[in-house]
Amino acid sequence: MGRYVLGQLFSYVLLFFAITLLVFVLFFALPHQRQAGLRSRTQTSRSQGSVTAGYVDYVWEIVRHGSLGTSSVDRADVRTKLLHAAPVTLSLVLGGVVVWFMLAVPLGLIAALRPRSLLDRAGNVFVLIGLCAHPVWLGLMLSYVFGHYLHVLPPVGYCAIDNPSTGCDGLREWAEHLVLPWFTFGMLNAALFTSMVRALVIEQLGEDYVRTAHATGAGELHVLTRHLFRNISLPIVTMVGLNLGTALGTVVFIETAFDLPGLGGILRQSALRRDLPTTAGSVVFLAVAVMLLNLLVDLAYTVFDPRVRLASSAPPLRV
Repeated sequence: MGRYVLGQLFSYVLLFFAITLLVFVLFFALPHQRQAGLRSRTQTSRSQGSVTAGYVDYVWEIVRHGSLGTSSVDRADVRTKLLHAAPVTLSLVLGGVVVWFMLAVPLGLIAALRPRSLLDRAGNVFVLIGLCAHPVWLGLMLSYVFGHYLHVLPPVGYCAIDNPSTGCDGLREWAEHLVLPWFTFGMLNAALFTSMVRALVIEQLGEDYVRTAHATGAGELHVLTRHLFRNISLPIVTMVGLNLGTALGTVVFIETAFDLPGLGGILRQSALRRDLPTTAGSVVFLAVAVMLLNLLVDLAYTVFDPRVRLASSAPPLRV
């Protein structure tokens, strides 16, 4: 297992250098950046030496000091701004993933157990809506219906848990302001996931071990919880890992629809204001966050699939 973890860490280190190189070239090394009159610590070293020296200095500042530069608009430290906004985005993603699973797994399971039924057709409609709906449109519709029309939830804004100066404080108000963003995130990502869970369950229901379990007198609930879920858990983890990057891409639009002060909002505002250091820092910060999440998914493989542990611990073959 240790060999497997080290191999994954090495691959993510290479990916980190590839991403930072792309960001440096696009935001700091191209000629139009010099015309914009932007100057930073990295650009100063690049102007005094080669582009390679500037990239080395850029990566060194990130790795050694955790520095992502200074905003060209308000001269604020980019890392401080991102760390202040990160809890908002983290709250949105974690709650949205819970809603994602709460919608996708039961709907996919019911559709697989009752194919061509009314519930199955309703699930197909849900999948089509989720695949076609834009995050901003879906967020605005939920905000209008439940916020402005029914008045059951706050339509926009964010309430910090431990910030009484904002006028809203406490766990309950914090959750109320995030219910609609959570469901927007969950509905968008659960749409395709529901059809995948349905296909997995239908495939596993035809396997010999399921028929054998039924032949021994095991009930349907026992077969599902003790046998089927164990075999579909690894494909589900795989699908989550493959969709993490795409799912996080919707955060920018969801935070825009609900006016949340998260990482997506900073990225959008910096792009509109042509604040290139903040935009570059946001891209690197989000890329590292995605890599860390994917690393957690890779580690989860060793829990759900014993073959990974056996393969990583087996001695190499000698010829």
